[in-house]
Amino acid sequence: MVSGKNSKAVRNARAAVVAQRSTPWGLIAAVVAVVVFAGAVFGYAYVQGQENAGRLAALAPFTPTAENPDPSTQIAGVQVVEYSGGQHVAPSEQVAYTQSPPFGGAHDGVWAACNGVVYDRPVRSENLVHSLEHGALWISYNPDQVSGAALDALRAKVDGQQYMVMSPYPGLDTALSLQSWGHQLKLADAADPRVDQFVAALRANRNTHPEPGASCAEVGPGGFVRADPPPFAPAPAPGAPGSRPETAVATGTVAPDTGS
Repeated sequence: MVSGKNSKAVRNARAAVVAQRSTPWGLIAAVVAVVVFAGAVFGYAYVQGQENAGRLAALAPFTPTAENPDPSTQIAGVQVVEYSGGQHVAPSEQVAYTQSPPFGGAHDGVWAACNGVVYDRPVRSENLVHSLEHGALWISYNPDQVSGAALDALRAKVDGQQYMVMSPYPGLDTALSLQSWGHQLKLADAADPRVDQFVAALRANRNTHPEPGASCAEVGPGGFVRADPPPFAPAPAPGAPGSRPETAVATGTVAPDTGS
């Protein structure tokens, strides 16, 4: 039979063992870290969702509808010019554009690849104007004024987006200029909210360009090669020898479109 003295010793020994068991602070810290991380992730997702919802709501008035087919008319500073489509010139010819950058009129028979392409060097305007005829939106910028974070922000709006194209434009008289067929908006700041408004209103807007649904894909060898585009050249003055007019002023001045 166990004496009371021995029983007390056993109880004390057990208490000592229990006391020696340390609190699992490492496990607790890990659990807390997971909870905090999950909260941060969900919090970030919520904030991003709210920001996206707010952005979409802000752009809603600039989304084309049957009642509002050309919302760009609500954007301050947009210039609108009526151009007839379907007028082509040869790859070796230049058009005497009256706008810089041009945003309509005669153009090369082959369009510049415009399926979310960001060109790092200036591209021939005659090809880019054909892209506009297909519904593309062209963001051009002055390489002497736009760089760093501002350039990255513009690139993010274009890269991989269908019917979007971007390129530097030497001698541009402002920081950036946005072109859609028959529409132009010149801005001094890449962060101007009118950039997104112009894109929402006019990118692939079936109401504002001559060839809805036309391709923006790269034509390839013999046409337009994205990796080696035709180089930019300043537009000649109207009436300059060898140049073609911006709009057809007489039969045969520019070749009619054959559907491309």
